Amino acid sequence: MVGEPEGEPAKRPYGSLRRAAQAEVTRADIARAARHLFLDRGWTATTVRDVAREAGVSVPTVYAVYGNKTGLARALADAADLSAEPGRLLAALEAPGVEPAGQLAAMAAFDRRLFERAGEVIVLVREAGRSEPELATFYADGRRRADETRTGVFTSWPPGVLRPGVDPRTAADVYAALCTVDVYRTLTVERGWSAERVEQWWTGTLARELLAQSPDAPAATGG
Repeated sequence: MVGEPEGEPAKRPYGSLRRAAQAEVTRADIARAARHLFLDRGWTATTVRDVAREAGVSVPTVYAVYGNKTGLARALADAADLSAEPGRLLAALEAPGVEPAGQLAAMAAFDRRLFERAGEVIVLVREAGRSEPELATFYADGRRRADETRTGVFTSWPPGVLRPGVDPRTAADVYAALCTVDVYRTLTVERGWSAERVEQWWTGTLARELLAQSPDAPAATGG
């Protein structure tokens, strides 16, 4: 090339970027393959070799990227949490002038997004935890963090917002019992409810169960 010293190879300024992009593609291919096989065949019946074959990569590549089958499941669960847009939840919880009823609605909307987009992965991780202690701990930690977030929100409310006899811990218990992936799947899969209808029902029920002065909430209409 004109202007380059003789004997020096042409530089490739985007080589590292290209390698990073390819690595992300590989990660995504492996994750998609793992999700498909875990959900189609089940956790126990799926091997790392199966995932590698489905993704079109070598077995050592899967181990290098995710560590092992448990690492794959953890990565899928982390992606599930991100799919529900936690930043969107935080913005809604901290919005200027937001009322407790609005915060309940924001939390219900987050769980609707989480279960709508990744409910199958959550169930997969929970079931795999029956035989994989690391995943059982991972699942329990996720539940604990969710409880801490909700308890923190309820604790921030001034006195008199929660119903008499309901403290922040009890409010978190009620929320955890009501807004679960099992309730969501029962209503949407077995009962034919839309995700929007579940979210509306959660929002109204949480307000009635937890708030001393419950605002009017839309009924759980069909659709």
